[in-house]
Amino acid sequence: MICHELTKAERTRQFIIETAAPIFNKQGFAGTSLSDITDATGLTKGSIYGNFKNKDELALRVYDYNVSLVEQAFIDEMVGVTSSIERLMGYPRAYRRLYRDLLDKGGCPLLNTLVEADDTHEKLLKRAVDTIDRWKKTIAGIIQKGLVRGEIRTGTDPFRIAELMISLFEGGGLLAKATGDKSYALAVMDHVESIICSLDVSYRA
Repeated sequence: MICHELTKAERTRQFIIETAAPIFNKQGFAGTSLSDITDATGLTKGSIYGNFKNKDELALRVYDYNVSLVEQAFIDEMVGVTSSIERLMGYPRAYRRLYRDLLDKGGCPLLNTLVEADDTHEKLLKRAVDTIDRWKKTIAGIIQKGLVRGEIRTGTDPFRIAELMISLFEGGGLLAKATGDKSYALAVMDHVESIICSLDVSYRA
C-alpha cells in the first residue's frame, strides 16, 4: 500500500484547519475573526487567504474536520463488532468518551453549527443538516440489519429510534454545556442505553 505524503501546501492547509477548529467551535462563525486565526497559527492574512479563498471556505472545512473527529469516535467503538445491539451501544460509549473533550473545545460541533447557522449561514446550515441525515441513515441502517438478523424486536421503527437517539444526545449536550451540569448529558446517555437494551430480542424488563 502506497501512502500519500502531504505536500507543504497540504500540510499548511491542514495546520490551519486543525488550529482554527476549536476557535470556530467555541466562538462560532460570526465571532471568529481572521485576526483570531492569524494569532493562533502565527501565519499572515495573505497565507490564510492563499490557502482558503475566504472565511466561508475555511469555516466549512473546519466544520467537516470537527465532525470527522466525532464520527471517527463512533467508528472506533464499532471496530470488530458485528451485533446490531452492540454497534448501537457504540454511540453512547463514544459520547461518554468524547464528552469532556467536546466541552473543552466548545461543545458538539453539530449542535453549535445548527444553533448559529439557522437563518444566518445557509451553507453551514446545509452541512449540519446533511450530517444529521447521514447519522440518521447510519443508525437506521444498523437497526434494519438487526431486524433482518432477528437481533432486534419486530415492529421497531429504525428511523424513529435514530431520530430519538440524535435528539437526546444533542438536547442533553446543549443543556449540559449551557448549565455547566454534566448530569444532563450523563442522564441522556443512560437513557439511550436503556432504549437500545429494550430493542434486544433477549431483553427482559
